[in-house]
Amino acid sequence: MTTAFAPLRHRQFRIFIAARLISTLGNGIAPIALAFAVLDLTGSALHLGEVLAARTIGLLAFLLVGGAIADRLPRGKVLVAAGVLSAVSQGVVAALLLGGRPPVWWLVVLEAVNGAATAFAMPASHGVLPQVVPSDVLRQSNALFSLTNNGTRIGGVAVGGVLVVTVGSGWAIAIDAFSFAVAAVLFARLELPATDRSESGGLLTGIRRGWSEFASRRWLWVVVAGASVTNMAYAGAWVTLGPVIADHTFGRGWWGVVLAMTTTGLLVGSAVMMRFDPARPLLVGVFGLFGYVPPLGVLALAPHPAALAVAAFASGVGIGVFSVVWQTALHQHVPTNALSRVTSYDILGSFAALPLGQVLAGFLAVAFAPAGVVLGGAVLCVVAVLAMLATRDVREFRAPADQDIR
Repeated sequence: MTTAFAPLRHRQFRIFIAARLISTLGNGIAPIALAFAVLDLTGSALHLGEVLAARTIGLLAFLLVGGAIADRLPRGKVLVAAGVLSAVSQGVVAALLLGGRPPVWWLVVLEAVNGAATAFAMPASHGVLPQVVPSDVLRQSNALFSLTNNGTRIGGVAVGGVLVVTVGSGWAIAIDAFSFAVAAVLFARLELPATDRSESGGLLTGIRRGWSEFASRRWLWVVVAGASVTNMAYAGAWVTLGPVIADHTFGRGWWGVVLAMTTTGLLVGSAVMMRFDPARPLLVGVFGLFGYVPPLGVLALAPHPAALAVAAFASGVGIGVFSVVWQTALHQHVPTNALSRVTSYDILGSFAALPLGQVLAGFLAVAFAPAGVVLGGAVLCVVAVLAMLATRDVREFRAPADQDIR
């Protein structure tokens, strides 16, 4: 087995990645299904922004607690509990959509619950990976994890587009719920090595110590701050207004194809990082975030599906490179027993402004043309990436000579 695929030698990594792939398949279907479900119910970009923001608010509200608990309790058990809650919340959403025309506020509440479950799952999941592979294959593990996840998401997004057009959004979200249930069963089979959980103090003390680990690394909080801006702009312009523009131009089916091309680009970017080990990884990764700009520009100025698919593919490549670089940097520079808490601050900071972007995009689209709002999002992304690159700690960041910090 080549070095690129060396992580697959480890059984616990195989179990972990299988569980993640199954839930990713469902999650590839869910966003497009939920977006068009809300548009079918209300026809309103504002209501779509509210539903999408509800999930994010639920995530952000519980994220720090989720990270602290994932560092304090066995991470496998945290993943099982989160998977069960996600399966229940998405299952109820599917039942409501299949049973009639539910009030939008029901979807808002249920998506908030799903977001809360994710607040526990995400930090736990990020903390598990360095526990199931040796430190010398962390980059390959992150690249392989990203590659397989994005490959599965291609199928999920494509199937989601077909399901929305053929059988409707309700059945698509039902598949997402089922995927969470199956993933929970697999997570229950994980056998993780013991980590140091002797840290004194309560939950709040643990959260404060996590902040100290986060704030002591300048490269970390600078990139997180910049990502907060790019994610806000992308969530508002692409996730919220993209389906609206697609609905009025080239159609829902093609929008699914465009999203699949983004995921294809992510797959290619991840594959590149299985072999590519740059001397200044964070510099290369942050340059990749310029990938947000082309699809937003095309969507705003010339929303033709072919051009948009090419731009979306290029975007995915850049973001895929960044994703592998970023996760590897965290795994190499943050102690394992604090990794879930630092990850929770990373996610919180990166996505704190995301609900604002989603809701604000809906309001602005009512007052102005959606295309103008999308173009403004592209400009924000350029400014944010340039600010990250202006920081010396980001440009000169290197992997540690001794990667085993456990």
